[in-house]
Amino acid sequence: MESLLVANRGEIAVRILRTAREMGLRTIAVYSELDRDALHTELADEAWNIGPAPAAESYLDIDRILAVATEAKASAIHPGYGFLAENAEFARRVTEAGIIWVGPPPEAIATMGDKIASRRAAAAAGAPTVPGTTEPLQTIEEVEAVAAEFGYPVAIKAAHGGGGKGLRVVRSPDEVEDAFEGARREADAYFGNPEVYVEKYLDRPRHVEAQILLDTHGNAVFLGERDCSVQRRHQKLVEETPCPLFDDERRRAFGEAALAVARACGYVNAGTVEFLVDENLDFYFLEMNTRLQVEHTITEMVTGIDLVRQQLLVAAGEPLDLGDVTPRGHALELRINAEDPYRNFMPTPGRIVDYREPAGFGVRVDSWIRPGTAISQYYDNLIAKLVVWGRDRSEAIERARRALTEYEITGVSTTIPALQAVLDHPDFVESRHYTRWLEDQLTLEPGDPEVAPTLPSEEEMLRKEMTVEVGGRRFVVVYWVPAPTEAGAPRRKPPKLDTVKSPEASDGIIAAPMQGTIVKIHVKAGDPVSVDDPICVLEAMKMENEVRSPVAGEVIELRVQAGDTVSPGAVIAIVK
Repeated sequence: MESLLVANRGEIAVRILRTAREMGLRTIAVYSELDRDALHTELADEAWNIGPAPAAESYLDIDRILAVATEAKASAIHPGYGFLAENAEFARRVTEAGIIWVGPPPEAIATMGDKIASRRAAAAAGAPTVPGTTEPLQTIEEVEAVAAEFGYPVAIKAAHGGGGKGLRVVRSPDEVEDAFEGARREADAYFGNPEVYVEKYLDRPRHVEAQILLDTHGNAVFLGERDCSVQRRHQKLVEETPCPLFDDERRRAFGEAALAVARACGYVNAGTVEFLVDENLDFYFLEMNTRLQVEHTITEMVTGIDLVRQQLLVAAGEPLDLGDVTPRGHALELRINAEDPYRNFMPTPGRIVDYREPAGFGVRVDSWIRPGTAISQYYDNLIAKLVVWGRDRSEAIERARRALTEYEITGVSTTIPALQAVLDHPDFVESRHYTRWLEDQLTLEPGDPEVAPTLPSEEEMLRKEMTVEVGGRRFVVVYWVPAPTEAGAPRRKPPKLDTVKSPEASDGIIAAPMQGTIVKIHVKAGDPVSVDDPICVLEAMKMENEVRSPVAGEVIELRVQAGDTVSPGAVIAIVK
């Protein structure tokens, strides 16, 4: 292996490129037109344009990525996570093109990417599974019948995806129709396949996963577990290792079950087997992520093993040579997302104004951000991952608290206030949380809004760079402009745990909270609505958001329809 193309963007592309450079590989980045000036394009030896901003026309364009790989003479492709990372067709075409695929065999991806097939494989390997269907469900009536058999609540889940996408929890019969349609729509949007299945929903489980590595020589190693139970919208917000509830015996059984699942599908390379853990610490197979996981960083912190380096070595045919892996200490990963926790974690696309990362002993930040970076509605809203290590869990929590106070981001709202509230909550400190704990128990009182500083200019010259393309390849041109200065901005008050304030009644004008696409309309002109009734579903930054009425009255005007793209502040409806 002499060169590596990273088929991704953002912090994961940056993270992979850095290890590849350390290994002496020639590095190749790809980017959409929106990412022309992104950090990963500058860190790579070469950067190639693969299309317009929408992922379907760039980061999901298999033909274009393979064409660039061929032209750039890439000897290997690393998919990162998301986009094409768990696409069996992409993996197959990469290998057929004579390029090394940094990941598991296509057959393993296909088996574990189909959540129904993966449940069968796990059961065959002897791993316990949550009761559920083993065939896709096509109609609302089928879902209702299964829910009646298992008893509510049940989870409707995308059959070909994960990460909380295409997942709806149904707690009563009257929720089935909306949940079924929403899960199918989101599954089709994210994974290109609307198939869903149903399984019994465990009400207060922990979400614990196993990091594994397997090579082509028959070697396999369990690198410890990660507890990922602090979530919102079924997506992880805080991860930690080791799981505070596991003893050595439970940990050993957990690792053995994970490796058995991997061997059952002929798995090779790094992977993560996810389980739900009940109050008795019994665990049930959930799914397998056939890629590098977002939270791989905390496993690296406690083991000292670079997982990307191991992925590249395994892909090159090298045997694992890790010896006895004994994790040390405790590590936490805190996801810094462009979301407003005071508004139900509403995505907040925009432009970063000020950005300063924390540092110090035991602190690591994986990011792709700097002042001026645009957080786009087209991609995931992850800004950075703050990773901390401590000799034990208490020290790690204290270090994380300190690091969050140093983190400065203005221009968009972020999850930092929510993370501070989580770390301060006695439920988290005493490890009593579960997957819905944040939504059930933790609410925030809005503090002062974040105010972006103004940017008055001064007559002094500043060195700038512009990127241009020649034949599809990226080059940098240097030029000078008057330099702006940045005024300070007030800090948001520390979060308070209290009841979320209800939105104030307006004049009946319901506006779009962000740029996005209307995917469903709940009302029509003339319909009566009450306070907090849903008006429509707005999709932005890979998340669906319900837009609700702040007042009671009648919908006298509806200005959008399904499929419309709206800008922030655009009028959606008027209620009088």
